Amino acid sequence: MQIRCALVGMPGSGKSTIGRQLAHRAGVPFIDLDHRLEEVLGTSIRQFFEEHGEARFRELEAEELAKAAALPGGMVLSTGGGAVLRAENRAVLRAMGPVLYLRASPEEIYKRVKHDRTRPLLQGGNPMDKLRTLYAQRDGFYRESAHYVIETGRPTVHMLVNMIMMQMEMAAGTEQAPQ
Repeated sequence: MQIRCALVGMPGSGKSTIGRQLAHRAGVPFIDLDHRLEEVLGTSIRQFFEEHGEARFRELEAEELAKAAALPGGMVLSTGGGAVLRAENRAVLRAMGPVLYLRASPEEIYKRVKHDRTRPLLQGGNPMDKLRTLYAQRDGFYRESAHYVIETGRPTVHMLVNMIMMQMEMAAGTEQAPQ
């Protein structure tokens, strides 16, 4: 079975960490959309945000997401936390294969990212308040995009990868079952 899926969720929900392990386990390429964007932009996302604004970033993010989703074969695609804000991105994600929402509470995320200075939307002000606001704004978009919601609160990365692999295998089994 060849896996082809996308991971969505809040910044710090584990998309890159889990995605990398999932791709390794499945033997498919891992594409981190944020890293790909930084290569295309020639700078960090944070720096680009400061110089060009979020709107321009979201345009380029949509272009790179469409390119990545159009690649053939198996893959695990990790999106940026805000990729689901555009309806066209949600449609692209759902069309490319199963979308998994790695759901974590703002409190869990804060524990993971409180010392990370690379996340542009969490800089300045009260990061916990920002996370709660982002979660309130985005949770519905993540759910709309997702075929599956994976709770990332307690399990280890290894356990989460196992859960996702089982979910993908079950989904592949139902797709191939006779009608």
